[in-house]
Amino acid sequence: MNVTDTGPPRSQRFAHLYEQTYAALLRFVERRVHPSHAEDVVADVFLVAWRRLDDVPRAADEARAWLFGVAHRTLRNGLRADQRRQALTVRIADSQLTGAAAAGLDPELVARRLDLVQAWRRLSPRHQETLALAVWDGLTAPQAARVLDITPVAFRLRLARARRALRHHADAAPATTTQPVATATVDSRSMR
Repeated sequence: MNVTDTGPPRSQRFAHLYEQTYAALLRFVERRVHPSHAEDVVADVFLVAWRRLDDVPRAADEARAWLFGVAHRTLRNGLRADQRRQALTVRIADSQLTGAAAAGLDPELVARRLDLVQAWRRLSPRHQETLALAVWDGLTAPQAARVLDITPVAFRLRLARARRALRHHADAAPATTTQPVATATVDSRSMR
């Protein structure tokens, strides 16, 4: 049967598959991700099932296992995507610091930026996303709220919490100091 064939037999088979497996698949996914993301993952799994309906086994238990496999791969792909985004964020921050150091900027400024990068790495992905939308992407609260599908008030609250968390992590960061290096340079020159 062709994937573009949407006649009654195909849609009926899919509807039956959906009815028989949705609850079990949702429980499977909810044990692995935050409940707020579970339905989205399940929707992605059923999209794959619709597209590849001819590959789905006919036996109910086998079909359920096949869907669990698709869900597992979908979750792994999502995790890898999150890790790539996190790595990109860190690389961007590190490249900005490297560029600043190479440009001969004030060592104290570079040290403060290093503390900021360390604080950024300690933030939750939710806080990083909130700050990135407001600062890096330059979105207003209503625009960022639309991106996250929340209200502007909820976004402002998230932003306040993210800023507070960033300040907390920056204040808690061990003081990066360049003073000993500068002092050693000055001392060695004065001994000449």
